[in-house]
Formats: sequence, structure tokens, C-alpha cells
Amino acid sequence: MKIVEIREKTVPISSPIRNAYIDFSKMTLSLVAVITDVVRDGKPVVGYGFNSNGRYGQGQLMRERFLPRIMEAKPDTLLGANGVIDPHKVWDTLFRNEKPGGHGERSVAMGTIDMAVWDAVAKIENKPLFQLLADRHGDGTVKRKVFVYAAGGYYYPGKDDEQLKNEMRGYLDRGYSVVKMKIGGASLAEDRRRIESVLSILGDGQRLCVDANGRFDMDTAIAYAKALQQYGLFWYEEAGDPLDYELQSILRSYYTNPMATGENLFSMQDARNLIRYGGMRPDRDWLQFDCALSYGLVEYLRTLDMLKQHGWSASRCVPHGGHQMSLNIAAGLGLGGNESYPDLFQPYGGFPDGVKVDNSFVTMPDLPGIGFEGKADLIREMRALAS
Repeated sequence: MKIVEIREKTVPISSPIRNAYIDFSKMTLSLVAVITDVVRDGKPVVGYGFNSNGRYGQGQLMRERFLPRIMEAKPDTLLGANGVIDPHKVWDTLFRNEKPGGHGERSVAMGTIDMAVWDAVAKIENKPLFQLLADRHGDGTVKRKVFVYAAGGYYYPGKDDEQLKNEMRGYLDRGYSVVKMKIGGASLAEDRRRIESVLSILGDGQRLCVDANGRFDMDTAIAYAKALQQYGLFWYEEAGDPLDYELQSILRSYYTNPMATGENLFSMQDARNLIRYGGMRPDRDWLQFDCALSYGLVEYLRTLDMLKQHGWSASRCVPHGGHQMSLNIAAGLGLGGNESYPDLFQPYGGFPDGVKVDNSFVTMPDLPGIGFEGKADLIREMRALAS
């Protein structure tokens, strides 16, 4: 068994939306196909992967460094004891001759390739990835119903409060009971007005998250914390720079309700520093590490081990990204849920066709691998790359 070829294509997911820090007018992602020599129904088994929104495609980095390392490796050095491609050995090969630290862009490149490898391995074993993970790294138990929330509420040219409310009503009408909106791209007074407009349409059991995308300095983060405390939000997300652990730690003195952060920490070591020094509270706060941006599932497993050692439950993890890879991890390894983009970044966001949201939960379908084949618009683009 071997990997025959790996292909990458950089594709646009551009949009006129913006958050507090960036706009998405030139946003791209990398789509990867890992083609194996295993044949099913007359066709080779292919694993697919892509990186999450908010970080750009990494094709050049893959082609110059990472893909040649895999293709130049002896095939048997990438296999496990069962004779199947071993994602951990692939990961070790990808990281060969890389120094520690400096996680930024290479963690995205490796995470994208890693996703495709896991998709291929689960398909070869003819299992949904969530079941493969539960069997290999859990007790075999799968959490078939996974919590999801609807992410949106971006700033958009000409978008007023009524349009924001209509957007959120659309998510609620589709079965979400938790929705998220952006803050920090306007004044505190304007953001408070926007927040209150969304809160005015929420019913019993429906909650709002807000996300500042790391925009605030200490004084602004505290000012927002004092203003937000009254609203009973589901969480206050990424107030300051993701590496400013002191800001995050101090903020808990001003905000007793749940906070969330971690989507822009791209290694187990950075995640560990957040847990050590960021003042995060395991009884209420949420961790948003995204495997597709942080070296992939192999590294995410190390992160989960670290969290356990520090007294954290995997159920406090709700990954960023809105992709089916994290959805499988949530089901197979007992995470607290997953982000969802019902309308944005299509066809890469969302669920397999026919999967419905019920009170912010989805039920995992029995599809081999990550389940991309169940989403018609997405698998069409993936197969075009592999064919």
C-alpha cells in the first residue's frame, strides 16, 4: 500500500464580509487530494483535505517542502503494523528537518495534508472517521449527536441591524439555538446596539456568542467585558491577541461569564501555554483549537492529552473552522461540539446533504472517511482535483 500522488489546488473563498481584524475579499484555501493505490469499486481510494477560513492557501509551501518529503519516502516507512498508511508516520515525515517553534504557516500546510491522510485511512478501513477515532483513541463509544452553533454576524457594506437580525433569524429557523456575531469592528456603543438587536429576537433557550477576533488591547477588552457582563452571553471570544496570555488571564477578573479562545494557536505547545498562563477556567471557558490550522489531527491528539494532564475535559473544546473534520473529532473523541457556517465559505462549510440541525445538534451519518462524499457540491470540486 502506498500514496501514489498528492495534488493541491488553491481556490478562492472570497467574500465582501469582514471581522474586526481582516476582510475576506482575497481569501483562499488549499484543497488537497491524497491518491492511494488501494482500489475500491474500480477506483483508487482518495483522501481529501482543506484548510479552514481565515488563513490563506498554502500551495507553494506544500509543493516546495512537504509534498516532496512524502513522495520521496519509502512507502513501507509510512505504514503501520496493520499494513495501512499510518497518519502519525506521515506526520513525522512531513516534519522531518523542521525546527521547533515558528508554527504559523507551516502548521496550516501540514494540517491540510493531515486531514486528507486521515480521510484516506478511514476510507481504506471502510469506517467513518469518528468511529475509527473512537476505536483507536477512545473506548469505542461514539457521540452520534454533536452540538453545533451558527457562526455569522460579520460586518458587511450597508448591513444594518435589521439585516443582522434577519440573518440570525435564518439560523434559528434552521434549527440552531446558539448563534455567533462579530464585534470589535465598530465602536463599543455601536456593538452594544448590534448585540441588543440580536438579543431582542432570541427566544427561550436561545443564546448569543460574540467574537472580537483578537482586536482589543487590554483597556478595550476590559471595557467590553464590563459592558457585556449584563447580557448573559454563551461566550465572549478572543478579546485580545491570541498570544497575549496576560490579557486573557487578567480579563477573567472583569468577566465572570464564559470566555472562549484558541483558534489562532497552532501547536500543542502554544495551547499548553494558554492553559498554563492564560487564566482559562475549566468549569466554564471554551477552547477553540482547530486541527486544520494546527498541524492536523496528529497534533490535536497531543493537545487533548495535554489538556487531560492539566485537568481539562475534551468536552470544553469546540473547534473553530466549521468543517467536517472537527465534526468527526467531536463525535469520536467527545469534544463539546463544533463551529458551523450555514451560509459562508461554501461549499467547504456545512454538513452532508440531508443532515438537519435540531436544537443546535446534528446526528452524524454513516459515511466512510470524513464524509465529504455526502455533500454533493463539495465532493464535485474534490473529485475534479483527483480525476
